[in-house]
Amino acid sequence: MVSLMGPGKTSPQPNQITGGFLNLEFHDITGPREGLSPPNSQHVSQLLAFFDRWDRSHPLLIHCWMGISRSTAAAAIALAQRNPDQDMAALANNLRRASPMATPNALMISLADDQLRLNGQLIQAITAIGRGADAAQGEPFSMALNS
Repeated sequence: MVSLMGPGKTSPQPNQITGGFLNLEFHDITGPREGLSPPNSQHVSQLLAFFDRWDRSHPLLIHCWMGISRSTAAAAIALAQRNPDQDMAALANNLRRASPMATPNALMISLADDQLRLNGQLIQAITAIGRGADAAQGEPFSMALNS
């Protein structure tokens, strides 16, 4: 389970989660703002390390406060990491079909693109799907990892 919440907003690991648990705290912003903490390269490194350790014996649950930006960015990052040779446009289009309101956090996507050495492919693909549908909150969705 990956929990992506604002600083001080995270709940403890649920008892039902017996596999790995990663808790990251940062605000859902895409650049510096007074008094707020944007995602940074260390957060993305921790995500990538967690996804790398995930043995797929249990489903992977990723959540954030609204289910629109941080969690969908993390899902895209997991897909890109597990499928680096996949066409990133297809990956982004699959994300859009699974979650019409997905608006992945652009800073998280940029940091992951750099760390995964995707040469801007993930950034371009996520930018191309644009902002998701208006929503008060996201809806749960699932996606399969191909590798």
